[in-house]
Amino acid sequence: MSSLDIECGVSPIEREVVSAVHDFARDVMRPAGAELDKLADPADVIAAESPLWNVHRRYRELGIDAIATDDSMDAIQKARLRAMISEELGWGDSGLAISLGVAGFHRLFAELSGDTELIERYASSESHEIGCWAITEPDHGSDQLSLDDPFFTDPSIEVNCQARLDGDEYVINGQKAAWVSNGTIADVATLFCNIDRSLGMAGGGVCIVPLDLPGVSRGKPLDKLGQRPLNQGEIFFSDVRIPATNMLVGTDTYVFAVEQVLAVANMSMGSTFVGAARAAYEHALEYAKDRVQGGKPIIRHQSVRTRIFSMFTKVEAARSLSRRVAIYNGTEMPRIEYSIASKTFCTKTAFEVASEAVQIFGGNGLAREYPAEKLLRDTRASMIEDGCNEVLAMAGAFKL
Repeated sequence: MSSLDIECGVSPIEREVVSAVHDFARDVMRPAGAELDKLADPADVIAAESPLWNVHRRYRELGIDAIATDDSMDAIQKARLRAMISEELGWGDSGLAISLGVAGFHRLFAELSGDTELIERYASSESHEIGCWAITEPDHGSDQLSLDDPFFTDPSIEVNCQARLDGDEYVINGQKAAWVSNGTIADVATLFCNIDRSLGMAGGGVCIVPLDLPGVSRGKPLDKLGQRPLNQGEIFFSDVRIPATNMLVGTDTYVFAVEQVLAVANMSMGSTFVGAARAAYEHALEYAKDRVQGGKPIIRHQSVRTRIFSMFTKVEAARSLSRRVAIYNGTEMPRIEYSIASKTFCTKTAFEVASEAVQIFGGNGLAREYPAEKLLRDTRASMIEDGCNEVLAMAGAFKL
C-alpha cells in the first residue's frame, strides 16, 4: 500500500522522491532498525561500528534538504512531499525516522536567524553535524508545552537549565533530561533554556550550542522499551559559554517560538506514525494471507478479514488527517491545535493498529523474530514523546 495510492495530481518529481525514500526505508532503515533493536546495551547502538552511522550517511546522500530550495515545486507540493517523506521514513523505522528528523533541527534555526555566519556554519551544504532538540528536563517534560496554563508564567517553579548574560556571552548551567533525542551523539544542540526566572517557564530563550565546548558532558544512552534505534540521553552544562549572537530567540518571542516548533514537530509525528501504522497493517495483511489455520489462510476467516479491513480504514483516516494538516500548516501560519490533533490521533491509531497486528500474528506476534512486537513497542512510545497525548490534548483545547 503506497502513500500515493489515492493521491491526486502527484507530479513526476514527487513520485521519484517518494520512490527513492521508500527504497531507502526498505533497504537501509528496516535492516538497521531491526539490528539495532536487538542490541541489549544501548551504548552499542552508538558504537563506532554501529549501522546507525550508515543510516545517517545514506540519508544525507538522498539530498532531502534540497527540497526546501527547489523552485520547480510550489509551497503546497513541498508540504505534501515532506509529509509523504515522513510517512515513508516512519514505515521504515520510526525511531530512526525521528533521529534523522531531529538531526537537522539546528539548521532550521540557523536559517531563520538571518545571521550569515550561523547560516554558513550550520546550514550550508557542507555542514553535516547531527543536531538535537534539547528542551525536556528532569523536572519538566510536557508541561513546557502547556503555554496557556497559568503555571507556565509562575516564577516560583524551578527550572533545570539556565542561561545568564555575561557581557557578549551567555553562560549556561544545568541539564537536559535523558529523553533528548540524539542527546548523546549530537554535535550541536538547539537548546531551549530559561533566561529570565521572573517570567517562569515563559522566560525562556532558544540558542545554538556546539556540544564540543568546555563544560558540556553527556549521560549514558537511555535503555528503553521501544524505538531502541533512537539514541536518547542527558546533556549537562557547567559554565558553558556561547556568543550572545547564538541566542536566537529571547523572552519576547519565546512562547511563539515554542508554539511554532511544537506545531511543526507534532505535524511531523502525525505523518511519521501513519507510516508506522501502515507498516503494521501491511505485515498483518501479508501474514494473514500466508498463515494457514483450519485448513485455509486465516484471512479467509471472517473475523480476521474484518479486523484487517478495520486496520486499513484506520490507516487511511490517519493519513487523511495528517496530510491535510501538513499541507495547511506547511503553507499557512501553523495552527497548533490541528498539529496536536494529527499527532495524538495518528500515534493512537498506530498503536491500535500495531496491537491488532500482534493479535493477528497470534503467538508469533510475541516473538522477536517477527516484526509485530517491535512495532507495538515503537508505537507505544509515540504517545508519550514530543509531549504526551493527554497533556497535548489539554494544550490544544485552549486554542478551540
